[in-house]
Amino acid sequence: MADELPETPEETEEPIKQRKNGLYPGVSDELAENMKSGWADTELHGLEPIPQAERTAARRAALSARFPGERLVIPAGNLKTRSNDTDYPFRASVEYAYLTGNQTEDGVLVLEPTSLPDGTNGHEATIYLLPRSDRENGEFWLDGHGELWVGRRHSLTEAEQLYGIPASDVRELPAKLKEATGPVRVVRGHDTGLEGALTDKVTAERDEELRVFLSEARLVKDEFEIGELQKAVDSTVRGFEDVVKVLDKAEATSERYIEGTFFLRARVEGNDVGYGSICAAGPHACTLHWVRNDGPVRAGDLLLLDAGVETHTLYTADVTRTLPVNGTYSEIQRKIYDAVYEAQEAGIAAVRPGAKYRDFHDAAQRVLAEKLVGWGLVEGPVERVLELGLQRRWTLHGTGHMLGMDVHDCAAARTETYVDGTLEPGMVLTVEPGLYFQADDLTVPEEYRGIGVRIEDDILVTEDGSRNLSAGLPRRSDEVEAWMASLKG
Repeated sequence: MADELPETPEETEEPIKQRKNGLYPGVSDELAENMKSGWADTELHGLEPIPQAERTAARRAALSARFPGERLVIPAGNLKTRSNDTDYPFRASVEYAYLTGNQTEDGVLVLEPTSLPDGTNGHEATIYLLPRSDRENGEFWLDGHGELWVGRRHSLTEAEQLYGIPASDVRELPAKLKEATGPVRVVRGHDTGLEGALTDKVTAERDEELRVFLSEARLVKDEFEIGELQKAVDSTVRGFEDVVKVLDKAEATSERYIEGTFFLRARVEGNDVGYGSICAAGPHACTLHWVRNDGPVRAGDLLLLDAGVETHTLYTADVTRTLPVNGTYSEIQRKIYDAVYEAQEAGIAAVRPGAKYRDFHDAAQRVLAEKLVGWGLVEGPVERVLELGLQRRWTLHGTGHMLGMDVHDCAAARTETYVDGTLEPGMVLTVEPGLYFQADDLTVPEEYRGIGVRIEDDILVTEDGSRNLSAGLPRRSDEVEAWMASLKG
């Protein structure tokens, strides 16, 4: 990586006489002047709006209707330092991306209250962004975040064409907000500088109402969002196929080979992975969020792969399969796997419009409790087990969650609209029951210990039932074996 500083006289073999030009020490007037000119005009003209521009406009209109007469501030967020002078890859806040389609750091959407021609209250939206780097003052090549270092960004005029929102220089925004009067709300947690400019104008309670509204707005997906989720799932299916094809190489190395293989698919076809891939072989499958991915991959063990591709528009899949590394389940592995499959079937069958959100979880948990009682691992009857939650020693987690621009989407929604709510067409959720027998669990027979199984699919609630977006990946144990054999052959 190149140093993000201009070369100084001390670093050259033959130092030249440097003169201060009033802008950057160590840069000669001649060089500074030379860097100002000789650059082609690269302004882009006639840009088409992004595909979701009409959708984002409708979302902003719904937000405006909910908070009339109030100034609303939704930041994209800033770069975060990884170490010293290197940053993590930037990922815009979900609220900002959902309302604008833009994904650049330091961006801010502001909805200014205004009176509409019909006499009602409304808002004028402005997207605040960094403009093109200034070539006159040397910013583009002397600033570590100038375009020569990090790449070209859209001009404000280009941004207006792409996003259908008037654009202004974000560097002017803090001063404007400090002078602003009237009620203000901001989405917190993404831009501390912006929050500082608003510290005497906002309250935590009112800001939380804004965050909750935007979370609940995403519970039901529109057609564009469903299409993006299907893209994410389809790429994820191909990523799982990639992994099966290289299991022999993973055996020779570690779980990291699996992680890297899936990551390649995510980066080639999407933006990134939607979350840290869980590539858990052997007893690691019993650790719910095993993301170290540094353990061995052995024939005879199971591989629990929980991974999802994130699209360029930031919608993510979330799929899990538990695969026999050698291509064939052992007798005890198949017994546990088939129990989880049966539970997932019951859960998926409970997903339909008008059903309670909790129904699919309850259906899957009942099947698993019945299996555990039948295997003699917990004392029945089943109703007693469910009432006391005794099955949770081995089922551990909820059976699913909403899915969208976050892997656990809509997390700020109120309990009454989410987990105590009712399923509606357009909702997308995961159904992912599991059984996990820890390697040190002395309450189960030794043959169970170290086996973890989870099966997870992404389910769209439709007008008349549901659709499995990830049906392209086999789930039944015999179908999984046949699928793996076809890929390895």
